[in-house]
Amino acid sequence: MKSLCDKYNIPTAKYKTFTDPSAAKKYIKEEGAPIVIKADGLADGKGAIVAMTLEEAYEAIDLILVMGAFGSAGCKVIVEEFLEGEEASFHALVDGENAIAMETSQDHKRVGDGDTGPNTGGMGAYSPAPILTLELQSFVMQSIILPIVKGMAAEGRKFVGVLYAGLMIEKKSGLPKMIECNVRFGDPECQVLMARLESDLTQVLLAACKGELRGATLEWAPEFAMVVVMASKGYPVASVSGTVIRNLEAAEAVAPSIKILHAGTTFDSDGNFVAGRGRALGVTAKGRNLEEARQRAYQAVETINWPGGFCRHDIGWRALPKNQFTEKSG
Repeated sequence: MKSLCDKYNIPTAKYKTFTDPSAAKKYIKEEGAPIVIKADGLADGKGAIVAMTLEEAYEAIDLILVMGAFGSAGCKVIVEEFLEGEEASFHALVDGENAIAMETSQDHKRVGDGDTGPNTGGMGAYSPAPILTLELQSFVMQSIILPIVKGMAAEGRKFVGVLYAGLMIEKKSGLPKMIECNVRFGDPECQVLMARLESDLTQVLLAACKGELRGATLEWAPEFAMVVVMASKGYPVASVSGTVIRNLEAAEAVAPSIKILHAGTTFDSDGNFVAGRGRALGVTAKGRNLEEARQRAYQAVETINWPGGFCRHDIGWRALPKNQFTEKSG
């Protein structure tokens, strides 16, 4: 991804890659903290470590390159400049040559309230994301999405599918830079996008497969959507599995438009839902505004009986008045 950004002038954070721990630490000392350390391979969304001090950065290098915490995914690390700003997610559907933008969303990566604790696969999301104005959406399409699509075609590897750009809206410039890129929907962003999509998803995916996206449009519900992720206690470090989850039907019925989506659940011998390790449920709701979507989602969360689970209580905090979070829900 970083090489593609370099070659096609796609805005991203300054970086270097390393396989040697000593060389990585020398570069980190030169650059200073805060700084970001990333495992080069797939690490279930947990391979990025934001080090606020040099000591934390050195520990991250040892964790990945010396101790092999991410296995083969951590044979190489990317040491990247720390960008201060607000994250947002941008999805586009691509047919190899053309791309159509999907609605905006914002994820919450850190495990704890107030964006504290280690990174996760995502603890909640909402759509639309007010930080991505129409002007910025146009900038992302012209400066990030379309150059990726054209670059992949120029490399002889036309990309067809969902392109997901993880963005940082830099505080310094006010402009987006790409900090990650996936060739799939984001999770949990997909949940809020699907809650708002009114077009036939199958038809538009088929159009992408056939190279027929030019001129296609997507229809979106005007409502806001929010998903609150519930995970097994201990996630993302050492979560416990096998705990029983109850009251899911009652939770879906507490307010209109609530859908409880399952990620890591199974049944026990008595037919009860049982949680696996990690993220288990995506409690999703729509509302006329973000406040209503949030109220409905957390109302459902409060109805679920799962002593072995937890969630963040401040999903949507960047886009909502601070007094919304003086009392914790759930």
